[in-house]
Amino acid sequence: MENHSYQFSDYDRNRNSLPASYLPQTAPEFEDSGSSWNFRDFIGLIRRRTLIIAGVSTVVMLTSVINMKLNQKQPEYESSFQILVEPVNDDSKVLDVVKETNSSNNSTLDYDSQIQVLKSPELMSSLVQQLQVAYPELSYDNLMTALQINRLGETKIIEVKYRSTDPKKIKVVLDKISREYVDYSRERRQTKLRQGIQFVEKQLPFLQYRVDQIQRELQIFRLNYKFNDPEAEAKQIDDQIAKLAEQRQTIDMQLGEARSKFDIFKGQDGVTSILNNTNAVLYQQILAQIRQLDAQIVQESTRLQEDNPAIQSLKDKRNSLLPLLQNEAQRFMDAKLSEITTQVQTLEVQGQEIDKTIQKLEQKRKRLPALARQYNALQRKLQITTDSLNRFLSTRETLQIQVSQTELGWQLLNKPIQPEQPVTISNIKQSLLMALATSLAAGIGVAFLIDKVDNTFHGANELKDKLKLPLLGNIPFEKQLHISPSPSSEGNIPLIRIPDFPPDSIPGLAVIPDQDYSNHSVKFLEALRVLYTNIQLLSCDRPMRSITISSAMSGDGKSTVAFHLAQIATAMGQRVLLIDANLRQPVIHNLSHLNNLWGLSNLISTNLPPGEVIRKFPSMSQLSVITAGPIPPDPTKLLSSEKMKRLMEDFHNTFDLVIYDTPPVLGLADASLLAPNTDGILLVVRIDKTDSSKVQQTLDNLKISPMNLLGIVGNGQNSNLND
Repeated sequence: MENHSYQFSDYDRNRNSLPASYLPQTAPEFEDSGSSWNFRDFIGLIRRRTLIIAGVSTVVMLTSVINMKLNQKQPEYESSFQILVEPVNDDSKVLDVVKETNSSNNSTLDYDSQIQVLKSPELMSSLVQQLQVAYPELSYDNLMTALQINRLGETKIIEVKYRSTDPKKIKVVLDKISREYVDYSRERRQTKLRQGIQFVEKQLPFLQYRVDQIQRELQIFRLNYKFNDPEAEAKQIDDQIAKLAEQRQTIDMQLGEARSKFDIFKGQDGVTSILNNTNAVLYQQILAQIRQLDAQIVQESTRLQEDNPAIQSLKDKRNSLLPLLQNEAQRFMDAKLSEITTQVQTLEVQGQEIDKTIQKLEQKRKRLPALARQYNALQRKLQITTDSLNRFLSTRETLQIQVSQTELGWQLLNKPIQPEQPVTISNIKQSLLMALATSLAAGIGVAFLIDKVDNTFHGANELKDKLKLPLLGNIPFEKQLHISPSPSSEGNIPLIRIPDFPPDSIPGLAVIPDQDYSNHSVKFLEALRVLYTNIQLLSCDRPMRSITISSAMSGDGKSTVAFHLAQIATAMGQRVLLIDANLRQPVIHNLSHLNNLWGLSNLISTNLPPGEVIRKFPSMSQLSVITAGPIPPDPTKLLSSEKMKRLMEDFHNTFDLVIYDTPPVLGLADASLLAPNTDGILLVVRIDKTDSSKVQQTLDNLKISPMNLLGIVGNGQNSNLND
């Protein structure tokens, strides 16, 4: 049979009449399916990973329940008291003097700072020591964790709250704190203010000295580098460089002209042109006299002989003028060359001076960023130091005003009471619901991560969407399918020499034992019928006569699909020949419960008649099988032989349908040798097993092979998970 191109001509003529889902296509690249994630995919994920979700959720739930049991919280109580820290009516005349008219009603107390002072260890240390007499477990950190001090809105009231599991302890602690705060306001506040003033006054001379020192450094920097503004300095340097560059360009033009003149003067033609076209007066006069004598000599020659004294006298005069003419020409040219040479030297010196000036300016510009950084650093230091000085001066003024005011003690508005009702109760139901939600989220998250890492196809729809190839069949998972070696099988031992003819004593060589296939499920058989029907629909002009069945990897179930597809085709009235062309790891003889002593390898390598290795089913007289036979040392050599091509052509002419079970495409050339001589290749992909990257490599290999890719078959689909 002749090699077919990638698409058959009769197939191309009829592809427009086929459904879009069954049209063979070239192997495409994978497309990103992330955007097609929908609720159906989510449900499929939940079904596929039910055990993982259940396991992770159970572990997380049990952990949460044990944690709640071990860390069950006791009911907590809370009480509080409030203190008025500023007088409601401000009667301080001293404060009125320094207040602005538009801020007379604003508070003068920094509440955030005051609250931090009330929480400070210095203020609370003595109080903690007193409380530790009754409650030894109480420490400063424990107290601060349960204590809350806040300002009530924009009022002048501070509220102090304390929370604990012991109501009596709350009353004792709050009583101690309220008395401590009132004592602090009466006895210590004035002292704190005066200490603050003393600290500020100690720091002011140092800050003032720092400001003066930095100002001096900035002034010295400006004087040393004549540096005021970095941007203005950079612009000035750029302008100077631009002007010098223009001057340099002008000098270069003048220098070029001068050198051009110099080159002209050095040439003979240039000398003549310059002497004739310039103001060489004496040279022109002598030249005019010589020309006049030449004219007289010519005139006298017309009437006198050549040796006439008059003519000789004129020639003598002319000859006497020639040296004068040459001397004058030489003198004039020397003067001109000297003038041009001086001009060239002058222009070169000017250009060198400009280059030096530009170089100095470039160096200065390179130093400018470093000087600018120093200048800006000094300015920042001056700004920071000045701001610090101003803040200290403002703080001193504020503290002096506060000290000068009439001090009023803080007023306790409501005393702390012992709480009776808890504020927090452990909600077991809510905790369990949260634990349940967390466990489910964790289980689904783990399942999602595992599903992302899993690089396989999880269903027929995903297989069709990602590969963008015709999905000709979707074979469900069948528990009854298993491979068990036949007692008559002798194993797959590589041959050194393949015998020419089988011995007559081998039983069961030409007839396949009767088998019972009634135990297969209806879905499995119906899926095979759909696969066979879709294959036949691929061509309308002529039926499919030969099919190569392969896969990307071993273990995808291609042999099982080929074996049962042959039976379905036979049941539909076709004369079918199933050939095990997997000469590396044959499987068909195990599925058929046959021995594998004689088969395709014998048929190719010897002159054995085909009828000697073709075996028939007793219950299916139209179904014939050729097993692989002994494994040869070089299967590729046998499958690529002319003998194999002739056998394939004979099989195609003899049977209605010939099915070839071949090794995986990836990494082996066996399927690529047989498929071009058939009507096309069928690629089997195992659901939840075949690596999608391997499938992509297989499709890439098929792109460059002269074969017709009919479509793909999903195998091992779990119908319970992907309905």
